[in-house]
Amino acid sequence: MKALVLEDIGKLEYKEVETSEPKKGEALVRVMAAGICGSDIPRAYRDGAHNMPLIIGHEFAGIVEKVGEGVSSDLTGKRVGVFPLIPCGCCGPCRNRQYEMCRSYSYLGSRRDGGFAQFVTVPVWNLIELPSNVSYEAVAMLEPMAVAVHAIRRIFDHQEISTDSCIAVCGLGTIGTLLVMFLLEKGYKNLLVIGNKEFQKKTMLDLGISGNNYCDSGKENAHDFIMEHTKENGADVFFECVGSNEVARLAVDCAAPAGSVCFVGNPHSDMTFEKNVYWKILRNQLRVTGTWNSSFLGADATDDDWHYVLSRLESGSIHPEKLITQRFKLDEIYKGFEIMRDKTEDYVKVMCVMDLS
Repeated sequence: MKALVLEDIGKLEYKEVETSEPKKGEALVRVMAAGICGSDIPRAYRDGAHNMPLIIGHEFAGIVEKVGEGVSSDLTGKRVGVFPLIPCGCCGPCRNRQYEMCRSYSYLGSRRDGGFAQFVTVPVWNLIELPSNVSYEAVAMLEPMAVAVHAIRRIFDHQEISTDSCIAVCGLGTIGTLLVMFLLEKGYKNLLVIGNKEFQKKTMLDLGISGNNYCDSGKENAHDFIMEHTKENGADVFFECVGSNEVARLAVDCAAPAGSVCFVGNPHSDMTFEKNVYWKILRNQLRVTGTWNSSFLGADATDDDWHYVLSRLESGSIHPEKLITQRFKLDEIYKGFEIMRDKTEDYVKVMCVMDLS
C-alpha cells in the first residue's frame, strides 16, 4: 500500500509499504479521509514521533476492509470513525473509564502507524460506526471536534452556565474555532472571540459571530476589548486556546469574579504565573481547569464526547466541512504539511481525501 511515512525529523516520504494484517481484536480500515492536526507539524519537523519510521495521522475515517481473529465479519464494509488513543485498560484512569487520561497508552499516528495511508489496522474497540448521512470528511474531523467538546464539558458539566453568560475564546486555530462552533450550536450568543488574522475574522463572521465581538489582538488590546464589552466585569468563562504565558495571564485578568478559566492550548514554553496573577485566582475565587484529549467509552456508549459530536453531525446542526480550506490526495498531502509549517496560505483544516475525482 501507499503511505506518507515520517522517516526521521524533517523527512516525510510518500512510499510503498507493506499492508498490515489485522491481529486478534483488530480491523483493517481503508482510509477515506484524513486531516492534518496542528500537532502533526512539530511532530514531523521538530520533535519527531515516539517511534520512527512511522505513518503519522490520527484524524481519519474509512471503511472496514477485513477483520482479525475474534471479530465478527458483520463489521466488514461498515463506515467508521476512529478514536486514536489506545488505552492500556489497567491503570487507575482506565479502571474509572477515563481513558483519555490513561497512564500507559498507545496512539495511532504518534506511537503506532496512523491514518496517512491507504490502510491502517485499528483495535475494534476504537471504532465508531457512522450514520449514512455523515461524510467521511466530517468524520475525519471527529477527533478535533471531540477535543473541543471535551473542553466545553469540563466547564459546563460542573456548573450552570446561562445562555446570557459572556464567554471568551482566545486562540482561533482549529480547536478554538470548533469551540466557537459548538458554543453557538448550544445557543450561546454572547461570545467574545480573539484572534490575530484577518482570515480568522472572516471565519468567525461566517460562523455567525458579530464583527463587534471579534478582537484582532495584533491591532487592539484584548484586555481592554473584553473589559469594554463586559462593563469591566470580565468574562464568565474564558477558554485559553493558545498555550502562552501572555494569554494565560489574559485569561485570569479577564475572568469575572467567581468566573471559570479552561486551559486548552498546548504550552509553547514553560508556563509561569506572576504573584499578582496568582492573587487574582485567589481573590476572585476563579474555577480553573485543564482539558486533555476527549472521552470515548466504546461503540455502545452514548454519553461521551464522540457520540455527542456524532449526534450533532447526524442531525445536521453542525457543519465542520465548511472549515476545510485545502484538500489534497494522499500523494500530495505533503503540500498541506508544508503550508501549515511555512504558513504560506491561510488555513483552518487541511484534509487528505482519497478520491478527489
